[in-house]
Amino acid sequence: ILTVSLSRCIRSKIWSPYDMIMISLSLSNVILQSWSILDSLVRRFCDTSYYEENVFRVNKIVLTFLDCSSFWSCAWLSVFYCVKVASFTHSFFIWLKQRIASLVPWLLITSLLYSFTTALPFAWGIYGVHDNFTAPLATANSSETGVTRKDNVTLLILLSSAGIALPLILSVVSSILLIQSLWVHTRHMQSNASGYSDPSLEAHVSAIKSVCSFLIIYITYFICLVLLISEVFLPLSIGNYICRVVLAACPTGHSVVLIWSNPRFREVLARILHHVNCRIR
Repeated sequence: ILTVSLSRCIRSKIWSPYDMIMISLSLSNVILQSWSILDSLVRRFCDTSYYEENVFRVNKIVLTFLDCSSFWSCAWLSVFYCVKVASFTHSFFIWLKQRIASLVPWLLITSLLYSFTTALPFAWGIYGVHDNFTAPLATANSSETGVTRKDNVTLLILLSSAGIALPLILSVVSSILLIQSLWVHTRHMQSNASGYSDPSLEAHVSAIKSVCSFLIIYITYFICLVLLISEVFLPLSIGNYICRVVLAACPTGHSVVLIWSNPRFREVLARILHHVNCRIR
């Protein structure tokens, strides 16, 4: 997705809003997956130095920033689909449809600043919780330390929710509006057509399936992320591993849906698979 979108922008010398969102989304996912792999390797082979103050703090800042940036890119993609495809007659919606192309760069920049602002206190909260859970408890101050620990966990959950709740709300609202508009339009087209052989009708049904898939993946990612942050499961429990596997799989699932729903991405993927198949033979 990143290669196709960048090559299209370079060839045409025009950065379309859709390509800018695709580049932002795919780039954040690639960096997030790469950093997560690096984080797992460092935690596995350099356990003693992993929890040093500077290393731990920088790592959590980067992970939080990338997570939040990915959420925002998904949210802007849902908003863009809603504005470009849905047919509402509200004056604000019409104004947004006319200016969405010029607003997308500023929306992406604002979301990056928001993600960075969210990551800074969020990383401080994680480190505070880590210190409280790893430091030995003094007998005389055990009740006070327990209260501090609980306060830090509560602060951690609130900060994480504040960082990713807003893009989640935007994504859910825009997806629901788009599904509603497409569903009404599809029912209208179906009543005027003989069946599902109409290409326009099939395109609308495919769009509804794609948006529903985005929404399911987005909400699943959000739930697993909050469960891990709030430390509901023990570090080596099955629930913890399941959440981590889902977090690793969701960006891949989102990319698969994007490729499958976009003919341009499907065509490039088909050419790549054909070339690989020919080389293997």
